[in-house]
Amino acid sequence: MISEQKFDVVIIGAGPGGYLAAERTGARGKKALLIDKDKNLGGVCLNRGCIPTKTLLNSAKIFYTSQNSEQFGVTVSKAEYDLETAMEWKDRVVSILTKGIAYQMKRHNVTVITGHAQIIDRNTVSVEGKNYRTNNIIIATGSSPAKLPIPGINKTHVLTSDEILNIKQLPAKLAIIGGGVIGLEFASYFSMLGVSVTVIELLPEILPDFDKDISSLLQKSMTNCHFKTDATVKRIDEKNIYYVKDGQKESIPVDMVLLAVGRTPNVSDIGLEKINLNYDQRGITVNDKMQTSQPGVYAVGDVTGNSLLAHSAYRMGEVAVNVMFGEKDRMRYHAIPWVVYTYPELSGVGLTEKEAKQQGRKIRVSSLQMRANGRFLAEHGNEKGICKVIVDADSDILLGVALLGGVNSEIIYGAATMIEAELRVKDIKEIIFPHPTVSEIIKDTIWEIG
Repeated sequence: MISEQKFDVVIIGAGPGGYLAAERTGARGKKALLIDKDKNLGGVCLNRGCIPTKTLLNSAKIFYTSQNSEQFGVTVSKAEYDLETAMEWKDRVVSILTKGIAYQMKRHNVTVITGHAQIIDRNTVSVEGKNYRTNNIIIATGSSPAKLPIPGINKTHVLTSDEILNIKQLPAKLAIIGGGVIGLEFASYFSMLGVSVTVIELLPEILPDFDKDISSLLQKSMTNCHFKTDATVKRIDEKNIYYVKDGQKESIPVDMVLLAVGRTPNVSDIGLEKINLNYDQRGITVNDKMQTSQPGVYAVGDVTGNSLLAHSAYRMGEVAVNVMFGEKDRMRYHAIPWVVYTYPELSGVGLTEKEAKQQGRKIRVSSLQMRANGRFLAEHGNEKGICKVIVDADSDILLGVALLGGVNSEIIYGAATMIEAELRVKDIKEIIFPHPTVSEIIKDTIWEIG
């Protein structure tokens, strides 16, 4: 029986970090057991996050572009957006990809079971009353949408990023609490469809972790959205959302409210206290080898509270498996790219100008308008955009890159490679970029450094 088997590793959570760790374990010829509460593998990213949101965003971008293409000689009449069809396509995409993960697990001889996992001790995990023995445990339980103690937050028209992906009808007026990545992506989606969107952000600026010149330009680019920054939501009723801004009480009418104030690591009810694991509300404590305070127990992905990104979780899973089986490896965070999938997109990697200055570094900074790039101008016309680079003034090593404009998420990995390899300005100037491509903007901005 499976309950009598012993595994090389038991993985709790089948999101990006978990299923990739299982796949890498199986590829080594080792025995892996992957456990998840949901029958569909892929975690939040595939089922309720990265993939469904980008599928819907793409449909909105097609619709929006069709209505704003006259300058390119294309006039589209009677363009319509069918939410039901878009949702069906979203569900189809998710279904195809979840089946693909299930196939990969089977291909690599990974045992998969559905149920709620409980850690009994550092060598035993229990699921629905059955115990499974293991040499190693990887905790990859992910995160959940955070909630705030706002009166009215539990009303039926107040949704998290999970629930809003399954709405049957577009609202006429949507308020989004939170001007971070998740909030802005949904703001972009709904506003492109003609929904009246208001973003209410507690802090003075949206995307407070980014440089103000970049976040401000993105805000100006999202012309169909209304922004209320430095504002505190006080309560919500069936027809309005009430907030305080500049000491004044204000309200706006709403049909729907999206709560997008971050995510909370899933650390409860999995038995962490039974093995005296070091963790708190911010996540499980790990070192750069993804090892926890208990030997043989690893944690990867959102549950660590470090870099809540699917691609970070992928790498964390790889590091955990490599270390587990004797390879030298470690997690490095300084060159992880990030993307805000708004329209226009915002992406970056490495240090922001603000972070570099906070570290006391001597830096040189250069920026170049995207319209200086031939491919961008030809395809995006008068859209706003910018490329910004940060370089260490002493070593001339590239420290950070930010891109705003068009679809830049597909090229930011190139900048990540440069930062990971610690390329200098001279090295980057010698790279031959294909012409005409938007990627050339990185090299051209580097040349502006001097």
